[in-house]
Amino acid sequence: GSAASFFPFSPPYSQERHLGLIGKCAEAKGATVKSLGPTIEGREIDFVTVGTGPRTCWIIHRQHPGESMAEFYAEGLLNRLLGLNDKCDEVAEKARELYTFNIVPNINPDGSSSGYLRTNAAGQNLNREWCPSPAPLTDDDDDAKADTYEAPTLERSPEVYHLLRHMDQTGCDAFLDIHGDEDLPFNFLAGSEGMSVWGKRLESLHGAFLASYERANDDMQAKVSYDPDESGGGMPNICSNQIAERFDCFSGTLEMPFKECWSDTMQVGGDDKKIGWGPERARQLGASVLDALCYISPHLRDEGEFWEGLPEDDAYICPSSKY
Repeated sequence: GSAASFFPFSPPYSQERHLGLIGKCAEAKGATVKSLGPTIEGREIDFVTVGTGPRTCWIIHRQHPGESMAEFYAEGLLNRLLGLNDKCDEVAEKARELYTFNIVPNINPDGSSSGYLRTNAAGQNLNREWCPSPAPLTDDDDDAKADTYEAPTLERSPEVYHLLRHMDQTGCDAFLDIHGDEDLPFNFLAGSEGMSVWGKRLESLHGAFLASYERANDDMQAKVSYDPDESGGGMPNICSNQIAERFDCFSGTLEMPFKECWSDTMQVGGDDKKIGWGPERARQLGASVLDALCYISPHLRDEGEFWEGLPEDDAYICPSSKY
């Protein structure tokens, strides 16, 4: 018989590598590893808690399991945060003092094990399961109002159900959802501009976070991203939108490219400026997010007009998908 060949969209992050990472975290000083709960197929959803700071930061990865660069990002983040590569990292030490981190390296282990690109074992796109939404109309509905699509549920999206239960217990001051994007050849952060909580405070946090991130790692940039939603036009069933609204906090979807990355320091548009994207640079990007999180920490719950004291370079840049 004929043999089938399979080719990944990006370098795979195997279950064996995941277990190795979790094992290192479990042995690291100051870290605890627990489960959010079981998936549909009975796998545990690992999360790592580290730090003793007053601010709570959640970072999740691989809602879309085929976006394996997200777990390489998690690996770089955890290696630095736990001092697995460098025991004398002042930024990592400061981050542990400022934050209590809850990091989920792979929130969709069923999808990863099955080789799915965007769904869990129930065929659900987890990034549309973060709150109830209007159910799609069918031919039988005529002009009647659609029923409500309940989400998350233990039957369809236990991954999101369990995570939100834990987040409601801990609260959240800063949140990142790590993904990969097939189209835009950039690293970028999509904000929650369309949600009711978006205002000068969250806008300024978004701008300062990205400006600091760029200073720490020139693979990050602020000018290119998804076109922001109009005010009031955000979809609350999308993860980072729901978290921003639910906790009135800094929240974003961080996207990495699949194949090529045009750094912001390079001339955009020239064929000779395209730079390949891979696991090592994803790890570096994950490690350097600590610089940006430390930078915005004092302002996360600041009720004053803190943006008045920020440098001009930290100003929010309204991004565009055109480049």
